[in-house]
Amino acid sequence: MQSDRRHFLKLMGGLAIGATGVSCLNTKAAGTAAGVNGSFFEISLAEWSLHKALFAKQLDNLDFPAKAKNDFGISIVEYVNQFFKDKAQDTNYLNELLKRCKDNGVRNHLIMCDGEGEIGAATKEDRQKAVENHYKWVEAAKYLGCSTIRVNAAGKGSREELAKTAADGLYQLGEFAEKTGINVIVENHGGWSSDGSWLAGVMKQVNRKNVGTLPDFGNFCIKRDPANWRTCVEGYDRYKGTQELMPYAKGVSAKSNVFDAEGNETETDYFKMMKIVKDSGFKGIVGIEYEGDVLSEDEGIRKTKALLEKVAQSMG
Repeated sequence: MQSDRRHFLKLMGGLAIGATGVSCLNTKAAGTAAGVNGSFFEISLAEWSLHKALFAKQLDNLDFPAKAKNDFGISIVEYVNQFFKDKAQDTNYLNELLKRCKDNGVRNHLIMCDGEGEIGAATKEDRQKAVENHYKWVEAAKYLGCSTIRVNAAGKGSREELAKTAADGLYQLGEFAEKTGINVIVENHGGWSSDGSWLAGVMKQVNRKNVGTLPDFGNFCIKRDPANWRTCVEGYDRYKGTQELMPYAKGVSAKSNVFDAEGNETETDYFKMMKIVKDSGFKGIVGIEYEGDVLSEDEGIRKTKALLEKVAQSMG
């Protein structure tokens, strides 16, 4: 099984160099670009911002890079695996995606991975299966020129039990991903992972350079109302949580939902939040993830981008 994976990755690498070598060079060059208004961060677009259009088949995953660049002026993208779930090992598909990135001058940053099992599953067998289910996404990320995959520290058990099993699963996946130079990052994505101190503790247990966090400004809800998913019954302070996760961050998710008349996000003080990000010493990519219902997806993305640009300008 392991030799088959090595053969697949070698085959993929050969095809990528032959078909899209120039794109790879452009991707590396894009990584050295200056941040927004000369600031400490660059802006990317998370594909989830367009999930309604994607689920409605109004937009296809292959069209995402061009839309990011042409409609929003964003040159870095973050994919969601469920929008090309069966294509992780389809070299023809991945080559077409790379070609469209090259044609539009777009850089691939990460793949958000869901639905591949619980990294922190209680049994060793289930945990190992979930870890191995993510291998193909590590390889696809490498092939697409991404630096990172985002996973979930999910599982069942007490706070202490899940911390132990999640750390074990993340260590194993990080060990595999390190061989291809890919980072594995965990988002505060519900359950105990939305407790900043818990997830920071898991990172300390894992203690791998290529395993880190993806602080999401708006995902600090530990427990939701089963009858109404949007109602949080046990939350965690988003500013405290972000501060706790930033020492391990290899990316940041700028979640947005509702904006006021001045263009500020009503749930998160972006000026306060981005100061926390900057003060941590972070220099990297901040991904727009609009999830609101009031504005259209396109308008929500534009509002979030404008807000990040305003914040960057205020920071000098």
